[in-house]
Amino acid sequence: MLSRIPFVFAAMLVTAGMPGCGSSEQATRVERADAVRQSTVLDSAWVCRIARDVAVQGEVLSTPAYPLNGWMSATVPGTVLTTLLNNGLVPDPFYGMNNAAIPDIFHTGNETYTYWFVKDIRTQPPSGGRQTWLRLRGVNYGCDVFLNGHRLTPRTHTGMFLRQSYNITSLLSADGNNRLAVIVYPAAVPGDPNGGQGGDGTIGRNVASQYTAGWDWIQPIRDRNTGIWDIVTLEETGAVRLNDPQIVTVVPGVRFPDGPQAPAMIRTTVDVENPTHETVSGTLRCSVAGRAVSTEVAIPAMTSRTVRLPEITVAEPRLWWPNGYGPQSLTPVDLVFVRDGGATLDAMTVTTGIRDISTVWNAETRSREVRVNGQRIFVRGGNWIVSDAMLRLSAARYDAEIRFHRDMNLNLIRIWGGGLSERPEFYEACDRYGIMVMQDLWISGDCNGKWLDPMKKEDQWTRRGYPDDHALFVRSVADQVRMLRNHPSLAFYCGGNEIPPPQDILAAVQDTVLPALDSARYFFTYSNADSMSLNAIGGNGDGPYGVRSNRHFWEFRSFPFNSETGSVGLNDITSLERFIPPGNMVMPDEAARRIDSVWRYHKFQGYGRNLEAYGKPADLKGFLDRAQLVNYDQYRALMEGHQAHMWDWYTGVIIWKTQNPWSAMRGQMYDPWLDPNAGLYGLHHANRRVHIMCNPADGMLMVVNNTFRPLHDLMVQAWTIDRAGKRDLAFQWFVEVGPAMVQKIDTIRRVFTQHFAAEGGFLELMLLDLQKRTVDRNLCWFPDSAGVYSGLQRIASAPATVTARKLADDRVEVAVHNPPGGPLAFFLRISLVDGATGKRILPVFASDNYISVVSGSTEHVTLENGSGRIPANARITVSGWNVTEQTIGIE
Repeated sequence: MLSRIPFVFAAMLVTAGMPGCGSSEQATRVERADAVRQSTVLDSAWVCRIARDVAVQGEVLSTPAYPLNGWMSATVPGTVLTTLLNNGLVPDPFYGMNNAAIPDIFHTGNETYTYWFVKDIRTQPPSGGRQTWLRLRGVNYGCDVFLNGHRLTPRTHTGMFLRQSYNITSLLSADGNNRLAVIVYPAAVPGDPNGGQGGDGTIGRNVASQYTAGWDWIQPIRDRNTGIWDIVTLEETGAVRLNDPQIVTVVPGVRFPDGPQAPAMIRTTVDVENPTHETVSGTLRCSVAGRAVSTEVAIPAMTSRTVRLPEITVAEPRLWWPNGYGPQSLTPVDLVFVRDGGATLDAMTVTTGIRDISTVWNAETRSREVRVNGQRIFVRGGNWIVSDAMLRLSAARYDAEIRFHRDMNLNLIRIWGGGLSERPEFYEACDRYGIMVMQDLWISGDCNGKWLDPMKKEDQWTRRGYPDDHALFVRSVADQVRMLRNHPSLAFYCGGNEIPPPQDILAAVQDTVLPALDSARYFFTYSNADSMSLNAIGGNGDGPYGVRSNRHFWEFRSFPFNSETGSVGLNDITSLERFIPPGNMVMPDEAARRIDSVWRYHKFQGYGRNLEAYGKPADLKGFLDRAQLVNYDQYRALMEGHQAHMWDWYTGVIIWKTQNPWSAMRGQMYDPWLDPNAGLYGLHHANRRVHIMCNPADGMLMVVNNTFRPLHDLMVQAWTIDRAGKRDLAFQWFVEVGPAMVQKIDTIRRVFTQHFAAEGGFLELMLLDLQKRTVDRNLCWFPDSAGVYSGLQRIASAPATVTARKLADDRVEVAVHNPPGGPLAFFLRISLVDGATGKRILPVFASDNYISVVSGSTEHVTLENGSGRIPANARITVSGWNVTEQTIGIE
C-alpha cells in the first residue's frame, strides 16, 4: 500500500525572529570549533552476529555486562557482505564467478542478512551542562538502536538516506563503560535479481540504491548493501548545538578568475538546538574573511530554531571556479554560539566556495547553458555510479577518483539516479578539484516504469508509483539537501534517471523542499528532460552507448545536452588478471559469438571489427593493447566532436560512464583498483583548456578556447609523420581565437589523400605561442583509404631509451628519448611498479600516458604515487606499440 505525502513539510521550516540583530561588520576572533565541539568516529572494535542466533532483546544486549563470546569482528562503516568478506566467510565477489556462489537475499530471505552490530564505548558523561550525541549518517535499510539498556529509536528507523541523531547525555554510564547495539534489517523488498535492469524492478519500492539488484554493467549485490554503511560518530557540544547551516553566496555580474574582484555577499542560516530543560539565551556569530556579524537569540527549552544572520559583504572575494577555468578557492565560515555571560556553547566551521552557478536557455541549441560567476561553461562531464559497489568508501579513495576526473579535464560529474546521494567526502574532493556535480534522486526509468519490460514483476502503472513510502522519500531528500548544500561543487539537483519521481513527490521537492532549503540551485525534473535538452530526434533522449567511428562524433548531431553517451572501456591485461581466472583469460571471438562465460558474467562489451583494423591480434594481450588504442581514440573523438559544435549544436555532454563500482568490462576510464586505461588520457587531451584538433571527416583544423580571454598570436602547425618517422610540415598559420568558443581554421583534407590514402599515417598538431612554447600537442593516427591502419601494422621498432629521476618523495619524472633517424615511438604506457613483485603501484597520477615520441625528441611524464612515498625498490616500466618493454630504476 502506497504511503502518500502529507503536505505539511513547510511547517517544519521555522525561521526564528532576530531580536537585536547586529548588522555591523567588524573584525573578530573566533574560538576554534574543535576546542568546543568534539567528535569521535566509531569505526573500530565493532562485533556482529546474525540476528537469528541472538536470543535476547536489544535492551539486554546493550548492557555492558552481557557477554559477547564468539561474536565476529564487524566492519563499520560497512555492509554485512563486507563483514562476511573480511572474515573469510564469502569469496571476493569481484573475482571470477565468485559472486554467483554467494547466497542472494531474494532466495534466502531477509533473515540471512539481518544482523546485530555491537560496540563497547569508553566515554564519561559530560559535565558542566555539556551534551553528548550519537549520530548515524546512513543505515540500510531499517534499524533499531539501543544504548546501555535503553532503546533510542522510538520505532524502527527506515530509509537508506536519512540521518539519525540521538541525545545520549543522560544515558551514559557513570563508570565510562557503555554499549551500543544496533540491529539492521534489509529492505522489505530486495527484488528478484533476474538479469533485468534493476532485476525485476521491485528494488525501486524502497528508498535506497537500485543498482544492487543488478544492471547491464554490474551483477547483483547479494545483501543489497544491508548494514551501517556510513559513519557513526559521538559528538560533544555545549548546552546548544548548531545544526545544518546554510551558506548562500551571491556573486553579481560577470567575473574573471584573474584581476581584482568586486564584492560578493554571504547569507547564512543555521539551526540552533537546545536540548536542555531551560531557555538558553546568547549571541550567534558568523565570521568570514575577517568580517563578522551577529544576532542575539533565545532558544526555548527542548526546541530547535532556524536563525538567519545578517548578510556579510566580502570586499575582495577569492572565487571558486570549475576545473580548467580558474582556482578552486575555498572559504571557511566560522559559526559560534556564546551564552549570555561569555561561555561558548558550540562552534563549527563550514568550508564553502564563493561562486554563482546559474543556467540560461540557449535558443540555438535548445538546451540549458551553464554559467559560473557569469561566464558560460561548456559542460564536459562523466556519469558516476558509486565509488565501490559494496560501499567501501573512504576519503582517500574519493580523492583519487575525483582527481582522475580532474586529470580527464572534466568539469562535471552526474550522480546517476540508481546510486547514492553521495557522501560529504565525495563533495569535498569535488570542491578541491573543481568538479561540478549534478545529484540525481533515487529514481530510474528502468525500475520506475518508463518502459515496457518483460523482466519486471509489476506493470508500468504500478511501478510508476514506486517507491512505496512517498513521505519517506521526501523526508530523505530534505535531509540530504541539508547535509550537502554548502558544497560549492554541488551545482544541480535532478529528480531521477530518465524519468521524474511520481507527481506528488516531484511537487513536494520542487515546490516545497528546495524553495525552503536550497532555492539557489537549478532543479532538473529528470536527466533527459526537455527543459535540460530538447529531444528533437526522438527516442529516449540520451545514448548511444557503443563503439562508433570517429567521424560519427563530428558529423552526427546528437541531443544538445546529452546526459548519457559513451562507448567501450576495457582495461589492459594487467588489470584483467586481477579478476579473471587464468583459465578464462581467453581472447573473445565476437564474429563467432564465442565469449568466455566469465567475460559474459563481467558484462563484456565488444569492440566489433574496430580492433582488427590494427591487424588481427595474435593473443589476448594483443587484443587488449588494441582495445587501448580504440579507447583513447573513441573518447578523444567524442569530446572533440562535441566541442567542435559548442554553442550551435551543444551546450554540454556527459559520458556514460567514467567509472565502475565493480569489476565490469565496459564503460570506465579506470578499473576498481584505480588503474587507468587509455580512455582517460584521450579525454585528458581532448578536454584541455586550449586545444587543437582536426575533423576526421573533412580535415578542418580547429582550436578550442575554454578560457574567458581572447587568444592572440597562436601558431597552428600540422605535421605529417609516416611509418618511417619522416616528419613534414603540412600547415602553418598564426591565428586568433575568441573567448569560450571553437574557431575553425582551415581544411587540410588534401593531407588525407596525399599522405594517408596508401597506408595511413600520423598527424601531429601543434599549437605554439610567440615564444615557440607548446600550448597544446595532439598526436592523431589515421587509417588508409580502406579503413585499415596498414602502415601502423608494418611500423619498425623504435629504439627509445628511458630514464627516471626522483623529484620528491612521492614523485618521479620519466624521460623517454627517441633517437633521430627512426620511426615514431608510438603509444607508450608508463607504469610505476614494485621492484620485488613487478606489480603496479596504485593509484598513480600521471601528467600524461600512452604517449608518442617523434624521432629526435624527448617527452617527459611525471608520476605521483597517490599513496605517498615511493618505495625504495620501485621501478619504472615502459612499453608501447613498437617499443619493447623496459624496466628501469629511479635515479
